[in-house]
Amino acid sequence: MAENLLKINNLYVEYHANKGILGGKTTIHAVNGVSMEIHKGEILAIAGESGCGKSTLAKALIQLEPVKSGEIFFENKNTLTLQKYDLKEFRKKAQMVFQNPYASLNPKMKIIDILKEPLEINTDFTPEKIFETVKEKIKLVGLDESCLELYPHEFSGGQRQRIAIARALMLNPEFILADEPVSALDVSIQAQIINLIKELNKSLGLTFLLITHDISVIKYLADRVAVMYLGEIVETGKTEDIFTSPLHPYTKALLSSVPQINKSGKKIVLKGDLPSPAELPQGCKFHTRCPYVMEKCKTCIPEEKGFTHKVKCFLYE
Repeated sequence: MAENLLKINNLYVEYHANKGILGGKTTIHAVNGVSMEIHKGEILAIAGESGCGKSTLAKALIQLEPVKSGEIFFENKNTLTLQKYDLKEFRKKAQMVFQNPYASLNPKMKIIDILKEPLEINTDFTPEKIFETVKEKIKLVGLDESCLELYPHEFSGGQRQRIAIARALMLNPEFILADEPVSALDVSIQAQIINLIKELNKSLGLTFLLITHDISVIKYLADRVAVMYLGEIVETGKTEDIFTSPLHPYTKALLSSVPQINKSGKKIVLKGDLPSPAELPQGCKFHTRCPYVMEKCKTCIPEEKGFTHKVKCFLYE
C-alpha cells in the first residue's frame, strides 16, 4: 500500500457573507466533511464543476483559508495544531501554484528578486548560494538564466507559469498544490505546462494535488481522481478506473460532457442548477439533480463504500 503524505479527516470550511440589502449574515458551506488521503509521489486530481469547493479545499490544506473543524495530517503531524516554528517548516514543504500567472507574480519585481525572496526569508544561504539555486530552478522549468533580469510583463503566460512553478520549487518542497495551473493559458501552451508538471513529478518525486475542471488534463496527468460535489468527495479511485468504470451518477455526467472521452456521444444532462452552498440539500447532496434518485436519498446521507475505488451512493449498498 502506498504511503500517505497527507491525510484529511472530516474537514469543514465555511464562509460568512452579508445578505445584501436584506441585512444579516449567511453561511457558505464550502467544504463539508471531506476525508481523503494523498499518497507520496502521486498526482491526485480533484474534479468538479465551478463552485464545488475545489480551490477552497486546496487553500485550506496549506492554511490560506481558515478551517472550521477537522484534521489535516502532513507526515503524521496535524498541521492545524502546529506551533510557529513547525508551521514555518511545514510551509517550506508545501507550496502552491496559482491559477493566474498574470496576477501571482509581483509586476514591480525582477524575476531574480521574485525567486530569491523565499530563500532570503527561509534560509541562511549566502548570496552566492542563493544565486546558484535560482539559476538551477529556472533551468529546471525550461527557461534560460538570461530571463532573471527581466520583469513579469516581458513574458508570455506560459513563461510566467513556468516562473511561478520555479518559485514554488525554491525551497525543495515535497508537496505542490496546483490550482487550475493551465486554465488561464492558450491551448497551445497548456500541453507544455502539463508535461512540465509530469516531468517534475517523475524526476523529483514530487507529490501534486491538481485542482482542475478539465477532464482531459486529468486523464493525461493524474494517478488518482477525487470527484467533488457541493463540498463533498463523492467518488475516488485510480484514474483508469474512474474513466473506464465510473460509479457515481455525477461522475458519469462529468465524463459524458467531454466529447473525446465520451466516444458514445451520449451526453447526460443533469436537471436543475447546482444548489447554492448557502442552502445545501438534505440527505444526499446530489439528489436534486440525480436521474436515479430514491426516496431515502432525500433524507439520508450515503456512506462511502469500496476500498481503492470508493463511492458515496445508495446505488451501491
